[in-house]
Formats: sequence, C-alpha cells, structure tokens
Amino acid sequence: MKLIVLLSCAVITPLWGQQPAINAPVPQIAVGSQGQVKVSPDRANIRISVQTKATTAAAAASENAVRQKAVIDALRALGLRADQISTVGYNVMPEQRYEPNREPVVVGYNVTNTISVEVTDLSMVGRVIDTSISRGANMITSLNFYASNTEEARREAIAMAIQRARLDADAVAGAAGGVIGGLIEVSVGAYFPPPRPVEYAMVTAARAVETPIEPGDQTLTVNVSTRWSFVSGGAR
Repeated sequence: MKLIVLLSCAVITPLWGQQPAINAPVPQIAVGSQGQVKVSPDRANIRISVQTKATTAAAAASENAVRQKAVIDALRALGLRADQISTVGYNVMPEQRYEPNREPVVVGYNVTNTISVEVTDLSMVGRVIDTSISRGANMITSLNFYASNTEEARREAIAMAIQRARLDADAVAGAAGGVIGGLIEVSVGAYFPPPRPVEYAMVTAARAVETPIEPGDQTLTVNVSTRWSFVSGGAR
C-alpha cells in the first residue's frame, strides 16, 4: 500500500454577532481536506460477448448459443465457478439495407450475447480472455479492476484527511491572530470505490502468447469537512 499527497482547502468563517450577547455564535474556521491512499486491485470483471450474424434471427441465435456455450464451458474448465459467470446482455437486431426512395429492407440479423465474468485471481485474466476468444467470443466489451476490501485503507485516508485539516486550521487561526479551540463538526463524504477500466477492442483471433495484463494501482480518495472553534488571541 503506497501513500500519496493529500490536498486540502481552508476557509475562515467568522460568525461574530453585531452586538455582544450571551448566545453569540462562536467564531469558527471551516476546513475541507482530502486523504488519498493507493491500493492494489485484487479482482477483475470482464464482459465477454459473442456476436453472430445470419439471414434469419433463428439461425443467428442458434449459432450464437453454440459458441457462447463453448465459451462458458471452457471458462468453467479453467476453474471458474457458476456464480462467477452471469449473462448480462442479450439482443437481436435486424440489419437493414437502405436505398433512395425505398423502404429499408432487412438483409440479416445480428445476435449479441454478453456474459460477465468475475475473476478472483488476477494472474488468470489473460488466460480467461484468450480462452474465450479461442472458443468463439469476438468482443471483450470491458475489463475493470477493483479492490474487494478497502475498509482499512479508507479509514487510513479519513485519519490522514482529518489530521491535515487540523494542521490547516491551526495555520489559518495563527494567521488570523488566534488559535483553534475544539472540533465542532466533522463530516466524511460517501465513498464509492471506482473500478479501474482498461480499454479493450473487438478481437477476432486468439494469440500464440497469453495476453499480458497489468492491473496497476487504484487511488482511494476520501473528502472530509471540518469546523473548529476560533479563539482570538487566546490559548487552547
């Protein structure tokens, strides 16, 4: 796990009332900060498609079924479980020919069947792709890497962001001729771990050498907002 630079911003928001009062608002310093931690992906999602074409929808669908079944059987032979393979798309589209001043004419049908494959061993990603292609798949629709457990890294990023927010609040208070008091409020932004996509074009033939895949690292980012009391010329 590698740590990288944190970003932050601070805004002082004095809330003094116009006249002294018992319940006058406490002067505050608002600081937004960001913590970032790099994590290594340990999972991959691959979307694999078989696309076929024939003069009738039934013929295209029949050929598609044979080829996609061969792909799924081959993936199961690699050791993938049934719950790691699921159908996520199936469509039948007519192919039309257009001519001037005439109604479009259907000249064939395209059938596309897409499966989603969850890979828990990243060393198998290239083998899964190559095996699918060799058994009849002709499109790799997407390849995304992600980390399955980011809770520890997320909490580390939160701690880093709050620590940086306090340092920035100290700096702002000092520049304004005072010091910070206690922490009034802190909020942590929702985190949705982004997948790391890898572009993959349509493929038509298997390769003699296994396709090399490098997942790289993911950057986990957490944003926090804090409010600190401000004591003008005072001490904590």
